[in-house]
Amino acid sequence: MKRIGLISDTHGYLDEAVLRHFEQCDEIWHGGDFGNIAVAETLRKTKPLRGVYGNIDGPDVRNEYPEQAVFMCEEVKVLMLHIGGYPPAYKPGVKSIIKTEKPKLFICGHSHILKVMYDAQLQCLHMNPGAAGRQGWHKVRTLIRFVIDGADIKNCEVIELRG
Repeated sequence: MKRIGLISDTHGYLDEAVLRHFEQCDEIWHGGDFGNIAVAETLRKTKPLRGVYGNIDGPDVRNEYPEQAVFMCEEVKVLMLHIGGYPPAYKPGVKSIIKTEKPKLFICGHSHILKVMYDAQLQCLHMNPGAAGRQGWHKVRTLIRFVIDGADIKNCEVIELRG
């Protein structure tokens, strides 16, 4: 069993509350737009960190993180990239990547809109944690916590950051 803390679009700002909310997590996953490598370094000091770079990330982040990540967590294949869209309105080319990779979980960021929805056609759960940073048009900063237990994805919690 792995407890995952999912974050995206920090844009160089990391609220200390994030670390408190992720204390019980085994890993932190970042869906891109770190903003700077300092955000990644802070997260890495607390938990193992997986991530992808986003469209605003510079060479410091791009040298550390890929554009796209495909990996296994327990028995769940995960595909993560920053700009992905959502079911059925995927970014051009993303649907074909999902069809090729056949992940059970597809994670992206970019939109600053929190979404958790199942794509029955592609048999894939889509998660976008929204934005945790202060830059952007969103009114509420958000994170997601969830559990991967074997082949099951469960106990999904949406966390709203205030202030």
